[in-house]
Amino acid sequence: MSEQDTTTNAEKLRVVTIDGPSGVGKSTVSRRVASKLGFTYLDTGAMYRAVAYACKQAGINPANPEQQEALLILLKQLDLCLLPSNQKNDNVQVLLQDEDISTAIRSPEMSMAASKVSAVPAVRACLTTMQQEMGKAGGVVAEGRDTGTVVFPDATWKFYLDASPEERCRRRVDQLRNQGQEVDEQETLAQIIERDQNDKERTIAPLVMAQDALLIDSSSLNADEVVARMLEVVLGS
Repeated sequence: MSEQDTTTNAEKLRVVTIDGPSGVGKSTVSRRVASKLGFTYLDTGAMYRAVAYACKQAGINPANPEQQEALLILLKQLDLCLLPSNQKNDNVQVLLQDEDISTAIRSPEMSMAASKVSAVPAVRACLTTMQQEMGKAGGVVAEGRDTGTVVFPDATWKFYLDASPEERCRRRVDQLRNQGQEVDEQETLAQIIERDQNDKERTIAPLVMAQDALLIDSSSLNADEVVARMLEVVLGS
């Protein structure tokens, strides 16, 4: 039994974590689970996308050591707010300095940029602290890539959602086309595979399944089936 497994329920946070790779449907599932439980939905991925967007707007390369001071100033002044979506999709509304960037951060370009910016220690530390503050009272469904391992290691319920790269590509392409965007399927698949590699191989908070998380492969499951399985576990414990 792992050290995490010996943690008593009284010591654990009343938090659900849902981790997994890009395009696996974490946002859709997390929002529905949160709604069913009456919990708050915390989209950590949107926060990294927002920082990547802010860096691009400010002309800052977060990986450039010579621009670290500028990056620290940007993070210190970061005014980031996540709100329930007012659109017919599963994404949260993201406000950066009161500007709605919800659509702007959902492009493939911002997805790749988010993966790179999330590997920067200063960004990771800043957003992890923000996320832990949001979840310390409990009643949160947090989704991302390290919510069960780094952000909320003492969460009561942990899930790792996965699917094949090809299935994730199909879903991503359908999503973007439904939003009116032109998408190259082969390019999207290559980006998904590259992001998987970047996320798994980064030194800080790599994408990895928590030892006490339940693995759910959604390759042949729809969102409703995944949600039902998670609710069965949460409500049955």
